[in-house]
Amino acid sequence: MKLTSCKMAAASTANFFTTSTAPCNSKPYMVSKSKSFGLRFNSPNYLRSFSGLKAATSVNCESESSFLGKESTAALRDSFAPKAVKQNHDTVTRFQPRASFKVAILGVAGGIGQPLALLIKMSPLVSTLHLYDIANVRGVTADLSHCNTPSQVLDFIGTAELPNSLKGVDVVVIPTGVPRKPGMTRDDLFNINANIVKDLVEAVADTCPDAFIHIISNPVNSTVPIAAEVLKQKGVYDPKKLFGVTTPDVVRANTFVTQKKNLKLIDVDVPVVGGHAGITILPLLSKIKPSVSLTDEEVEELTVRIQNAGTEVVDAKAGAGSATLSMAYAAARFMESSLRALDGDSDVYECSYVQSELTELPFFASRVKLGKNGVEAVIPSDLQGLTEYEAKALEALKPELKASIEKGVAFANKQPVAA
Repeated sequence: MKLTSCKMAAASTANFFTTSTAPCNSKPYMVSKSKSFGLRFNSPNYLRSFSGLKAATSVNCESESSFLGKESTAALRDSFAPKAVKQNHDTVTRFQPRASFKVAILGVAGGIGQPLALLIKMSPLVSTLHLYDIANVRGVTADLSHCNTPSQVLDFIGTAELPNSLKGVDVVVIPTGVPRKPGMTRDDLFNINANIVKDLVEAVADTCPDAFIHIISNPVNSTVPIAAEVLKQKGVYDPKKLFGVTTPDVVRANTFVTQKKNLKLIDVDVPVVGGHAGITILPLLSKIKPSVSLTDEEVEELTVRIQNAGTEVVDAKAGAGSATLSMAYAAARFMESSLRALDGDSDVYECSYVQSELTELPFFASRVKLGKNGVEAVIPSDLQGLTEYEAKALEALKPELKASIEKGVAFANKQPVAA
């Protein structure tokens, strides 16, 4: 097996080496478990701080069994249980993977679903990956199963197999639905995607009601309230476990600010609040970490670009689709954060669109602390001490976000829920 390597400048350095074997008689779509991982650390401060797929302390890594890139190393600290052994008078720490979580992707054959499945397949925290869609799943599964990472991949095709795709699942991610085309708003997708989300969440409620649910399908401002109403009607609603994935807005904000101010990307963190469409997306540029000076013109320019970033991609693809790769990347980051929280990491924070009391609106995107049971806390500090520009933008977004929430609730309450 050819050795691959990825190098990242770091204050702490580490060398990763792994091996794996695949038996010739392995079952279809099954990937054998890897042998022990071995790591040699040259610093006691290795992998000190993590956020999603972004490592605040970088590493040098060499891997010969798993597809590890710059952004996937972040899962390593909390994904393995260390055990020190003596070898050649040096201490070598060997790790046994704790890949123990089952993830289901509902809508895997689409433009977001396929790259998202690949990124999740790379996570050392995932033991089993369930791939569901109404068609074209088998080829995706066969292709993905060739990737030599430990998780098992299983396919499920059509509504008859939907319940089986959800059995024993810890996290369900829903990227299914029709993509935007030039001239369309996210709200134009409502009638089609609302029904799809409703049907899928009903199945989740019936089969794995305790799972984390990640909603990607647009318009998120409405589909999350739809999901909440369905879960309420089924008697299994837990607001701590329902998430609208707004991480793309954070990822874009971090990228655009970095480009504008020539910063080191790994250090930049921009909280984004509100919702996930147009003016409801509010990047709090006064809260950037590390602190950076922006002119009023730069603030307005960046805000508008972040709000319209999805449209920027739709227009660039000229009818061939919407944002898929950046969306999959951001969704994978939020997935990794959720899995780390489920695995017991007590220091996991992400922005997400959740049931909230930060404002008078019942749903609102803000920074939240994640834990084993979902949202442990909604962080209010980002809404304190806003600039005049941000305060006005916050008030301006509320009517539109309120209307989107009410539209989703009304839709769900008009539709009969299957017994």
